[in-house]
Amino acid sequence: MNISTKGRYGLRAMVDIAVHSLGEYIPLKIIAERQSISENYLEQVFSVLRKADLVKSARGSQGGYTLSKDASKITVGEVLRILEGDLGITGDDHGALGVDKTIKVCINTIVWQKVNEQINSVMDSVTLQDLVEEYNSLNSEYTLDFII
Repeated sequence: MNISTKGRYGLRAMVDIAVHSLGEYIPLKIIAERQSISENYLEQVFSVLRKADLVKSARGSQGGYTLSKDASKITVGEVLRILEGDLGITGDDHGALGVDKTIKVCINTIVWQKVNEQINSVMDSVTLQDLVEEYNSLNSEYTLDFII
């Protein structure tokens, strides 16, 4: 299973909004700069996220994007499915002509289906809020206290 740049960048941008917005709209330019992602590319990604109602947009000088619902209610799986489609590995042996179909069915059922279930379980168990908390935890470890 490969997650494309669309999925990886989209997820990074969603976490960026969850970390920094505090309910306010963030210009795409700021997100693009913080994440070192092309603003034009993010416009395409956010068009998809907006149509899926994961983000809200506002125009004008105070415009930008914000999450359409609480970060604890948006899962990584939801974001990636919107940007990537179904999550999982391909289980079908397309080039296996003449192979006993029961072997193919056994492998699909026992291996690929279980792998896909686990992938989806993990992706659906992690929310943007979980990632925000991890981000904050990691950043607090690297914060230096200066006492004079």
